[in-house]
Amino acid sequence: MIVDTLGLIIKVVVHPADIQDRQGAMLAIEAAKEKLRSIKIMWADGGYAGQLIDWVKDGFNFILEIVKRSDDEKGFKVLPMRWIVERTFGWLGRNRRLSKDYERLPSS
Repeated sequence: MIVDTLGLIIKVVVHPADIQDRQGAMLAIEAAKEKLRSIKIMWADGGYAGQLIDWVKDGFNFILEIVKRSDDEKGFKVLPMRWIVERTFGWLGRNRRLSKDYERLPSS
């Protein structure tokens, strides 16, 4: 899922579970390229580091910045820009029509 800084959805791409995060990000960015023309910088967590950064720079001419937690930090800490997409997932999860957590028994 690609969201803006307010957490509003720009693009959602559903792919098989056997695709790594970086490959899924490539699919989402490629599918949203028309909507991303004015983007200058995009933030992602450490799972998206590596060749994706160069792929975004070369193909789309914007910066993919990886927001990392400090090695000195212990415990949970909310990092700026990193939890925006997680908050959007939380909003979606609270929507009654999208609710999926009713499985109480293996048979259901």
